Amino acid sequence: MRLKVGLAQIYPKLGDIPANLEKHLDYIEQAREHGVDLIVFPELSLTGYQVQDMVPELAIRASRDDTTFRTMLDASKNIDIVFGFVLEDKRQRFYTASAYLSGGECLHIHNKLYLPTYAMFDEGRYFDLGETARAFDTRFGRVGMLICEDFWHMSPPYLLWLDGADILIFHSASPSRGLDSGDKLAGTRWVELVNQAYGSMFTDYVIHCNRVGYEDGKSFWGGSSVVGPDGEFLARGAYFEEDLVIREVDLNQLHRTRSRLPLLRDERPDMVLRELGRILSRDSE
Repeated sequence: MRLKVGLAQIYPKLGDIPANLEKHLDYIEQAREHGVDLIVFPELSLTGYQVQDMVPELAIRASRDDTTFRTMLDASKNIDIVFGFVLEDKRQRFYTASAYLSGGECLHIHNKLYLPTYAMFDEGRYFDLGETARAFDTRFGRVGMLICEDFWHMSPPYLLWLDGADILIFHSASPSRGLDSGDKLAGTRWVELVNQAYGSMFTDYVIHCNRVGYEDGKSFWGGSSVVGPDGEFLARGAYFEEDLVIREVDLNQLHRTRSRLPLLRDERPDMVLRELGRILSRDSE
């Protein structure tokens, strides 16, 4: 089975949902024209990243009763879509969220688990914490989604892998920070290494879409990518420019890689559970 992925590496307008929705629909149409099966947008693609005090007014409900969400559902009738938005739940709690839409239906919502509140980041002041990391079924197989800071922690992708995810979808609003010893930004190099590590350690496909543009002194570097289950880059987007990155992947490569490297077969979640219980019990003493 083959899957054609589109990474919509866009520059959202901060706080302007109508303009961003129009841009989403434009990129979705471009992707359809290229035969894309799944298009992925960045973190908070409908709102921009630095939403801060605008969170309540920009939040939407994940329901057909919400005009914006309904528009995206309708756009997914012939193409699967992952996009980022501010979610308001029934008790007026707000989350950085991503939705997976397919065939006019919402298959899954992921709420960001880790909210960076250090250095240039202040997310913990405005958003609630997500509580679950769960894989879900799509027409291309089982998928797991994470948002930015979530994949700076090993446990969420590990849980998704054990829950059956063969495709990991990460999206982010990752700003550029510092220089490494070469010619890349330190944050860029780190994210790219992590994506390769997850691809090879979990023998999964890793699909990552990062935004571009500027907000409140932050510059977002783009560089969206697809990594295969052997840990090799299959596609990479431009740095600092809007881009629609398209790549067809062969999902049968999962079988070939795992036949050669049976890391999933040999994993021991029972041992992990036992040792975590011991560590947590010790820490509570």
